[in-house]
Amino acid sequence: MDFFAQQAHVRRSTRFLVLLFVLAVLLIVAATDVVVVMTWFIWGHHHRLSPSVWVISSIVVVGFIALCSMYRIQSLSGGGQSVAESVGAVPVSPDTNDPQLRQLRNVIEEVAIASGLPVPDIYLMQDEHGINAFAAGYSPSDAAICVTQGCIDQLSRDELQGVIAHEFSHVLNGDMRLNIRLMGLLFGIMVLAIIGRQMMWVGGGRSGRLSGDDGRQGLIALALLGIGYTGFFFGRLIQAGVARSRESLADASAVQFTRQTAGIAGALKKIAVLDEGSALQAGNRHEVAHMLFGEADDTYDAWYATHPPLRERIRILEPGFQNEELVQLAQSLRNASVAREAVSADTSGPPMSAASGAALLQQASATGTPAASAQPSQAGAGSFEHAAALQQSIPATLTNATQQPESALPLVLALAMSAHDDLRAQQRRTIANAFGDDLQYAVTSLAGQIEALSPVVRMPLVALSFPALKQLPQGRQQTLLTTLEALVGMDSKVDLDEYCLARLLRVQLLEAMRPRRAPVDGQKKLPACRDSVMLVCAVVAAHGSTDDAAARRAWLLAMDQAFPGQAPTWQTPSLDWQQPFERALDDLDGLMPAAKEIVILSLLRAIRADGVIKAAETELLRVICASLHCPLPPQSDIQAG
Repeated sequence: MDFFAQQAHVRRSTRFLVLLFVLAVLLIVAATDVVVVMTWFIWGHHHRLSPSVWVISSIVVVGFIALCSMYRIQSLSGGGQSVAESVGAVPVSPDTNDPQLRQLRNVIEEVAIASGLPVPDIYLMQDEHGINAFAAGYSPSDAAICVTQGCIDQLSRDELQGVIAHEFSHVLNGDMRLNIRLMGLLFGIMVLAIIGRQMMWVGGGRSGRLSGDDGRQGLIALALLGIGYTGFFFGRLIQAGVARSRESLADASAVQFTRQTAGIAGALKKIAVLDEGSALQAGNRHEVAHMLFGEADDTYDAWYATHPPLRERIRILEPGFQNEELVQLAQSLRNASVAREAVSADTSGPPMSAASGAALLQQASATGTPAASAQPSQAGAGSFEHAAALQQSIPATLTNATQQPESALPLVLALAMSAHDDLRAQQRRTIANAFGDDLQYAVTSLAGQIEALSPVVRMPLVALSFPALKQLPQGRQQTLLTTLEALVGMDSKVDLDEYCLARLLRVQLLEAMRPRRAPVDGQKKLPACRDSVMLVCAVVAAHGSTDDAAARRAWLLAMDQAFPGQAPTWQTPSLDWQQPFERALDDLDGLMPAAKEIVILSLLRAIRADGVIKAAETELLRVICASLHCPLPPQSDIQAG
């Protein structure tokens, strides 16, 4: 499944959404005009209705819908965190000791590292026992992944991994911004129903009866209620139409992520057989229905369904699927439940033999219940295994440092420390001037551990630290970015590791500070950015090659991928390549998704030119992908010859 093609699909969905929204507003305006006519005669005005009244009522309705939509979108300006909190979710602590929550964090962190994204905020809907989840935010830098208690209670690690991979695909495809806009637009066209319902309640009293002077108000309220539910009807249709096709794409993307279908298919099967299904109890569940992994209600309505039917989703993932499998799964889950109850029975009863207990637990594990092993899955391949290996290679002291804001801060500064002793003294003074001596001592202490790390774990450490860094006050975040720039520019010869760290954090932290200002997909075609493509490929080729001839060869291979049939002239990047490189990345971020895909394929060709994948090349590629707001290619694609 091609993420860039999916991003283009989301852009088409956005245009479709705008068209449907305009049509819905026009229908609401027309219905309101009818109500105006009715009201005109109800109140005894029997003379001809002036056209200006029609115009004024139409303008008022359009303005009212627009203001309500803007208000709702503004209320979600905090991005993923705002959406998660709106459904009553609570954050999952980075240092949680709960084994289920620890497994959830591990899975999400693995997917983030594999895809080249910062680790998102993680939320749990504690009172929701259905199996469901969603991703929300304006960009990967302010994303939140929210799961129900049912997910962590009912799913095995593979199944949880499939659900999380599904949600990450929404992050990568650009679905999240569309989802928040859809929430705002739906609120605008549905709010009239709320007003009409309140007028009915106030005018008719708790009994709902309308009499006397309240009769006219009640009739108006009834008319408004009808208009509002016209908007509600079309709003739900819009929600279903925009969401349904994207959910099928996200299922396929989850398979691309995990390299196996059993996980996500298993989660869908459990939704099909468990009593709770994927249903939510939250009062505003319909507002977020288009974001969810499964349907928000326990009943399937073909008109309003935001997802394809469960069996259809399963059959696409597993073409040989038979309905009888669900019957067998239901029986297995019942047996596993009995086994768990027996294992946890009151110790005052007859003791269970070790062999019997082991047999029951083995049976429970075989069904994919939470008693199954918490070790990383071996079913996946490539990027997930690589990400899990990187994560496990990080010492516990450094992993712990990523979990809190005031320990993550010295950690990322330690990552920027130079390997040259003469520069380190200057860097320590710079850090002390910015943050004080205590933090400088913490940086110095961590720097020794950083030196012993493999270079390939530097960027994953940044990804793991990102949620904690976002919690720092904005002034402290700005000081961090300024200090990193100073550390990087302290020597005339900029260290590539330091540069990648500073660029990555600047892009992601600035977007997290201002979620709604995160860039959207550009419109430019590749030829318009030819010079920028040449420069970025040249920088990657130069840092991945041992000499100028090898760099030129790698660059020419990249150019043949990007601009076949042309004969560009190679120029070795200058020593002060950073600023031109930055401008080139900003230029390329304005490309349309299909053009960005060509750029990434060209870079891969340069990286693989000599058959050796260097840490410097992968770090640069990770920074470029973050700057272009596109996913890091799977590890297997990077290494493929």
